[in-house]
Amino acid sequence: MSDNKKFTAVVLLLVLSLIWGTSFILIKQGLKVFSPDQVGALRVAAAVLFLLPVGIVHLKELHSRDYGRLFLSGMLAVFIPAFLFAIAQTHLDSSIAGILNTLSPIWTMIIGALFYSQRFRGFAIVGTVVSFAGSVILAMARAGGGLGSFNVYALLIVLACACYGTNLNYLKFKVNYLQPMTIISVSLIFIAPLAYVYLFGFTDFTDRLMNVEGAWKAFGFILILALMSTAVANLLFYKLLKISSPLFASSVTYVMPIVSVMWGLIDGEVFLVGHFIGMMLILGGVFLANRK
Repeated sequence: MSDNKKFTAVVLLLVLSLIWGTSFILIKQGLKVFSPDQVGALRVAAAVLFLLPVGIVHLKELHSRDYGRLFLSGMLAVFIPAFLFAIAQTHLDSSIAGILNTLSPIWTMIIGALFYSQRFRGFAIVGTVVSFAGSVILAMARAGGGLGSFNVYALLIVLACACYGTNLNYLKFKVNYLQPMTIISVSLIFIAPLAYVYLFGFTDFTDRLMNVEGAWKAFGFILILALMSTAVANLLFYKLLKISSPLFASSVTYVMPIVSVMWGLIDGEVFLVGHFIGMMLILGGVFLANRK
């Protein structure tokens, strides 16, 4: 990688950390009025509006083989995680959700090793074990420094991270001939109909928006989430992936938890000793997994 590309990659990494680190508090604000499935569906439905004109233009670049690939990428990168995170945050603080999201590089490595012939080093195995141990401690941390029962909702974020890791490798090794703008804008077009049908056909979203106090404020937070964390951030992320490796791109999660914890503390969330220990183990494991 040239020096210019390295600098660009680092800048993109920091910007993405700020944007995605803020997404968890935005989800939390949306959940104050709307159900988790509504937050997930609205996030997808709104994101496509920002990139729809661009996506329509880029449709002409595609071959028929690309339709299924971009639909799959959209499901893995946006649709499924949007629902999983919203559901998980009904029982997890936003700061904890942000920390657990740091497992994405681990899943990127695991999927790459299992399906794309990527090297699986000794440090990677140790890092994987340490990171998942940290996620268990994080999900069991209780006040007073002790551990309680495992919060199963943490597994939803682990699954979302697996989706991210799968998508990263899929894009890098199967769809790397397409431009980032094409990938994110067209994949959103392909998955958006599912979100619209579900949101307006199977939920009381419209009724809540018109009749529940604070609904428009919550709606605004989700629009910001859709614009920045879904549309803009994914575009920047695919550009980062284009000029770097999947593991480097997924390392955005090193800085992201700092941002998510900061927003959580500002919003009155309590950060326990067990949370700190779990975060350090996860980040330490990710570091070991990326060690050359």
